Amino acid sequence: MQFHDLCFGLLMVFLALLSLVSSGHALVIKRDPRSAFGWIVISLTIPLVGPFLYWSMGINRIQNKARRWQESGRRLVALGAFQHHRAPGREAVLPDGSKYLGELRTIADKVVSTPLTSDNKLVPLRNGEGAYPAMLEAIGMASHSVNLCTYIFDGNMAGRRFIEALKAAANRGVAVRVIIDGLGEKYSCPTARSLLKGSGVKVARFLPLRRGGYMNLRNHRKILVVDGRMAFTGGMNIGDRHLVERTGNPPPVADMHFQVTGPVVAYLQKVFLDDWFFVAGEFLDEKGFFPPLAPSGSALARVIEDGPDKEFRKLEWIIMGVLSCARKRVQIMTPYFIPDRALISALSTTAMRGVEVTLILPGLNNLPLVHWATRAYLWEILQHGIKVYYQPPPFVHTKYFLADGLWSLIGSANLDPRSLRLNFELNLEVYDRGFTSLLEQDFRGVLAKSRQITLAEMDGRPLPEKLRDGAAKLFSPYL
Repeated sequence: MQFHDLCFGLLMVFLALLSLVSSGHALVIKRDPRSAFGWIVISLTIPLVGPFLYWSMGINRIQNKARRWQESGRRLVALGAFQHHRAPGREAVLPDGSKYLGELRTIADKVVSTPLTSDNKLVPLRNGEGAYPAMLEAIGMASHSVNLCTYIFDGNMAGRRFIEALKAAANRGVAVRVIIDGLGEKYSCPTARSLLKGSGVKVARFLPLRRGGYMNLRNHRKILVVDGRMAFTGGMNIGDRHLVERTGNPPPVADMHFQVTGPVVAYLQKVFLDDWFFVAGEFLDEKGFFPPLAPSGSALARVIEDGPDKEFRKLEWIIMGVLSCARKRVQIMTPYFIPDRALISALSTTAMRGVEVTLILPGLNNLPLVHWATRAYLWEILQHGIKVYYQPPPFVHTKYFLADGLWSLIGSANLDPRSLRLNFELNLEVYDRGFTSLLEQDFRGVLAKSRQITLAEMDGRPLPEKLRDGAAKLFSPYL
């Protein structure tokens, strides 16, 4: 036997073993049988290329990496890590007329480590014109600490107002800490971090891009906690884009934020301090961060922090839970809607059992590829009776999920794979008629000026549009 024949034979054996090992790995590891079958076929029928594609794209390295952080101690997973953390003083009892949502509460109690707390108050703040003055006023009155976490912190006019307020607070002796996402900070030049350099403000980045170039595993949370007593959260970043009453660039982005007081603020503080330990290695467990919190309102609220390092897909499970419990109506507003099969089935089942399900999307989306992919899904939910509307420009980044006028879900997460699986998100579930009524009023106002999308319109799209939307849908897991 000649040498090149031997080398060729060894190469064939190697390729066969590589295909078999890859197929076996997919067979054992993959939870979805369709995914497992697909990768097995690819690995066995396309030598070398198939296994390469599997090991480079078929392995969930995002979740594996995030869980290694947790196992190594970089993530604080237990509330007991904060010895001065205050538990809520009064047992949270579901309000009258919402007892049937007890099953939803049971699900949340099992998958979320934070309890449902009573005596909270939440105030909606519309756009930067409504949210920024309230946030800046709170920073200006701080006496102990200011903790800010945001995905995008622009260095433009609005951002500089926050920068000056944070600097002023630090100069008068307030402990000021800021977490900016390593990718989100790249949205502006100069960056807020560079403008804060040399001040008394401590700034840390969540996964700087130079340390691995993670496009996923982003910190999408928006938290501002002042003196451990007042908090702000929702979907709004910091920058001129959220000042919708101005003219010029960047294009305006409408959004809604929320001012929060009451016992639930302690759990928002805990989430920030957990993230601060991750990015800065500084464990903060002082009494000053967790002062006694007096009753503030009638709302029951629970912090839901979610991310790829968690054991459960908390947000997804809670959304499934509320869809199974809702009796009258479900109202959803979201900027990005890319549902998986489970969510499509849950929404459709909810509508088919007589619950009115209404979805409002932006008619003008800042991400065309996401808009096209969404259109490829709409025909499927429309045929089951779900009502879909496009609201007019400007681009609306507002997101909330309402059920039966009793329950609300607010926060940073969108209804897409990036929020539900790839990013670190923070939401609040709220049981309160008054608060939900305010959001329903906003929903009805938007609905009145929005355009309804029909099944006939989706079916009547020209073939090039259907092909474009279908091609965009192929990238849904990565959008």
